[in-house]
Amino acid sequence: MHMSDEREIAAPVAEVWAALLSADTLMACVPGAKEVTGNAEDGFEATVVQKVGPVKATFKGNVVLSNLVEGESLTLTGEGKGGAAGFAKGGADVKLAATEVGTLLSYEVDAKVGGKLAQLGSRLIDGFAKKMADQFFTNFQENLEGPAEASEPGEAPEGGEKKGLLKRLTGG
Repeated sequence: MHMSDEREIAAPVAEVWAALLSADTLMACVPGAKEVTGNAEDGFEATVVQKVGPVKATFKGNVVLSNLVEGESLTLTGEGKGGAAGFAKGGADVKLAATEVGTLLSYEVDAKVGGKLAQLGSRLIDGFAKKMADQFFTNFQENLEGPAEASEPGEAPEGGEKKGLLKRLTGG
């Protein structure tokens, strides 16, 4: 299964780059993530719970970053085992480019599944994989940009929504 997309993120390239290399950001952005540990140099270990059609599984796996060109591009490669449900593995080539608004993030994803998951059929799996990728990058964008809107300029957002990554890091 192959897919690609792009998103414009209202944050500078350096901030987007740092977020891609952060276990905390990955934990906040990966749908179903229960735990993400590690670092960009050694790789990340993750526990993710997902339901695909009738199959619910806890995947334990790792993600390795390679082909790092600081502020420009990287490759994420991961593999997770979900016990009797099977396995999922794949990779994503991510590219960053500065724009007037902030950063254009483009990605190409290749993924494969096996075991019970593979028996669900390619249409269900492809739809699920696209939904997961879209949700990750939506979460990633919201994590960096902060809430879409506050009640009044300078006022705290309603509902205690998360601050953007830069504001959390700087305590602002």
